[in-house]
Amino acid sequence: MNTLFADWQQRSTQTLRGLQANCHPKTVIHDLAEDLLAHYTGKPLMDKYAVYQHLMDYWATTMQDDCYLIAADGWRTPTYRIVETNKKGKEVDKGWACDLVPKALIVNRYFAAQQAAIREQEAALESVAAQMAELEEEHGGEEGAFSELDKVNKASVTARLKEIKGDKDAKEEAAALNAWLKLCAQEADLKKALKDAEAELDALAYAKYPKLTEAEIKTLAVEDKWLAAIAAAIHSEMDRISQALTQRVKELAERYESPLPTLTGQVESLSAKVAAHLKKMGFQP
Repeated sequence: MNTLFADWQQRSTQTLRGLQANCHPKTVIHDLAEDLLAHYTGKPLMDKYAVYQHLMDYWATTMQDDCYLIAADGWRTPTYRIVETNKKGKEVDKGWACDLVPKALIVNRYFAAQQAAIREQEAALESVAAQMAELEEEHGGEEGAFSELDKVNKASVTARLKEIKGDKDAKEEAAALNAWLKLCAQEADLKKALKDAEAELDALAYAKYPKLTEAEIKTLAVEDKWLAAIAAAIHSEMDRISQALTQRVKELAERYESPLPTLTGQVESLSAKVAAHLKKMGFQP
């Protein structure tokens, strides 16, 4: 089935990369849909109309707008600022975006190493946060190190450490609080490093757009965005069919697990028990 989709994907890639300004989006989707229906006609297990519906759903939500952009401006990737008005009526800059080629596609193709490094930083931050939560839970009882605190934060922990400084009976409490304070410092450092890394990646991606060639834009939009999304939808349909078949096979296996002579013997045994119960109750079978 993967090969089946790959054949249609290859033809569609050539067709979509050939789109030019002033193209008619309705013609585009008509040709794609008809080719998809013809491609899946007569294929076992796959419902061609289910596959067709996945294409049409994606067309309605995303691809149609993209094709109208190309029809109007050609293969261009202008970026724009996202400005929102807050509750106080003040305009706030929320960053930037590009409709045809979202930032995530640029990052995945050109800055995967930087993105991987950020994922590692996020994992490290989650690990430290988990250690802090575990420490708070471990020492959070009525006589625990955090029992005297209204809120567990850097200021309250620091203040509590000053209060118990030199108190020999509070060594365990001080140790727990110092351990938490050390993790808190690690968390702050990781958050700053992560924020800086994200800002650097954002700047790299933003600077990449004006340098994109038409061929690169086509690869990003056609292959990385459109056909990747359609492929994911169709593969989900294949998974659904596979799961349904697996469940059906399991049901059949359970149904015919016992051979007929065994089932016949069980029926006879149960019938005899029923007859005995009826006889005790005064009924003659």
